[in-house]
Amino acid sequence: MRGLLSLFRRKPLSFPPFSFSPFSTSESKLKVFNRELKRTQRDRAAWLMPPNDPLLHTVAENLSDRLQDCKKNFPTALCLGGSLQAITSSLRGRGAIEKLIVMDASHDMVQACKNANHGLNNNGMETMYLVGDEEFLPIKESSVDLVISCLGLHWTNDLPGAMIQSRLALKPDGLFLAAILGGETLKELRIACTIAQMEREGGISPRVSPLAQVRDAGNLLTRAGFTLPGVDVDEYVVKYDSALELIEHLRAMGETNAHSQMNTILKRDTALATAAIYDSMFAEEDGTVPATFQVIYMTGWREHPSQQKAKRRGSATVSFTDIQKQFGSQN
Repeated sequence: MRGLLSLFRRKPLSFPPFSFSPFSTSESKLKVFNRELKRTQRDRAAWLMPPNDPLLHTVAENLSDRLQDCKKNFPTALCLGGSLQAITSSLRGRGAIEKLIVMDASHDMVQACKNANHGLNNNGMETMYLVGDEEFLPIKESSVDLVISCLGLHWTNDLPGAMIQSRLALKPDGLFLAAILGGETLKELRIACTIAQMEREGGISPRVSPLAQVRDAGNLLTRAGFTLPGVDVDEYVVKYDSALELIEHLRAMGETNAHSQMNTILKRDTALATAAIYDSMFAEEDGTVPATFQVIYMTGWREHPSQQKAKRRGSATVSFTDIQKQFGSQN
C-alpha cells in the first residue's frame, strides 16, 4: 500500500464431528453496532484488502506465536472472522493443526480467503469454510481444541456472550486466543474528528466506534468462564501520507465505523476539516501522519482437572512483610 510507510511496535459444510445449523435471526438486546452494515463493509473489504498488509500480518503473527508457547497440540481449530487471510496464513505449521474451520459473517470475505488459499501448501492441514455469525456460533459444544480470532470480535454487540459461546465450543483444556482493537486505537482521528464537528456542526456524533479498554479484557475472560486468563497489549504506529489515506486503509481492512446510532451523512466540509486538523496537529517532520492501533491479546482455557489451581487461602508460608524486609534491605 503506497502510504503505509512504516510500522512500529509500541455455504455450510457437513464435517463430523461438528454440527452446523443456520445462525439465529433473533437480535441481540444490546445493539451498539449495526451488524448488517458491518457485514456489508466486510464484503467490500474482501476485494479491497491488500494481500500483504503489514499491520494485519504483524498482528496475526504475534497472535499465532502464542501457540508456540503451549506445550500441546490443537488438532481441530476454529478461526473466527477478522483478518482471515493473514491469520490462516500464519497458522500453517503451528499448533499441529490438522483441521481448520474458517468462519466469517461475510460471504465475500470467506470466498476471498478460500481463493487466496487455493493451491497453497497447507502442510497437511485440512481447511473448510463456513459463513456464520460470531454472535450465534453454529458449532457443536466441546468439538474444537482451539478458537482463534484475529481482529474480529470487537465488532460483536455482546462480546461476553460471543466469548462464552467460544468457550462452550472448546473441548476441556481447549485454548481461546483473540486479538481485538483497544480503546486507544485511532486516538488521533478521534481528536481531529471531534474538533472538526464542533467547529462545523456545533456538536458531535459518533464517527469512530467504541472499543474495549485494556482494564476490561481480564474481566471479560473471567466473566466468560475461562481459566488461566492472560492479557497483554501492543501498540502499533502506522504512518500515512495523509489522513485521507488512513481512511482508505480502514475501508480496505473493513474497520470503518458501524455504530448503530451513527449519522450516515458526513458533510463534505466536515470531512475536509477533519483531514486538515489531523494533518496540522499530528503531521511529522517528513510530512507523514501517524495513526495508533492498540491491540489487546487475550488468552484463556476451558477448565480441565489437569490445569494449575490457585492455592488455598491462608496456605502461604512466607509473609509479604518478610518479602518487603528482604528486598528493602538490599536497597
